[in-house]
Amino acid sequence: MFITFEGPEGGGKSESARWLGAWLTARGHAVTMTREPGGTVLGERVRALVLAADVQPSSLAALLLFSASRVELVRQIIRPALEAGQFVICDRHTDSTLAYQGFGDGLPLDEVRAVNRLATGGLSPDLTFLLDVPAEVGLRRRAADGAWNGMDARRLDFHQRVREGFLCLARDDPRRWRVIDASMTRDRVRDALIAGLPAVIVGPRENA
Repeated sequence: MFITFEGPEGGGKSESARWLGAWLTARGHAVTMTREPGGTVLGERVRALVLAADVQPSSLAALLLFSASRVELVRQIIRPALEAGQFVICDRHTDSTLAYQGFGDGLPLDEVRAVNRLATGGLSPDLTFLLDVPAEVGLRRRAADGAWNGMDARRLDFHQRVREGFLCLARDDPRRWRVIDASMTRDRVRDALIAGLPAVIVGPRENA
């Protein structure tokens, strides 16, 4: 099963993804953890470039950089793990490209989707958790954590469009998306993650 974590900055995606990976591993499942951009040698170099405070790529350049990283991640990591019967948990994927370069920067959504399909070979997640938080709240969290980067430094209205983009994507495909209020406590967010999993994975104890 291919599970992705999405959402605006400061929603706790990375922490929640790691927690769910550990939760599944503890129940005997084989899990591959990865992230975007990143996960491969090329991907990690792209990540360092696009998140650098002194680099501001154009919208189209960002789209193509993220997509180049994604090509290698799908080819080297995601598809082989899925074919081996593993869970794959990815911190961001194609929906982030739609939200940031599409809704945020204004690139045509149809064109962004076409690039996404090309980069992934048509692969899409089975389940996506949206860790939703108001843009201003998420950015305050990022600043407090000392994790500020070039993407965080974009204008507030950009981050607000990104958040609305994620919510729009979730509304359009409720079968795949699970929207979680990331302003809740950590324990409540984790409960919501378990509740969002298919019953066949959770088992009778957690469903009781």
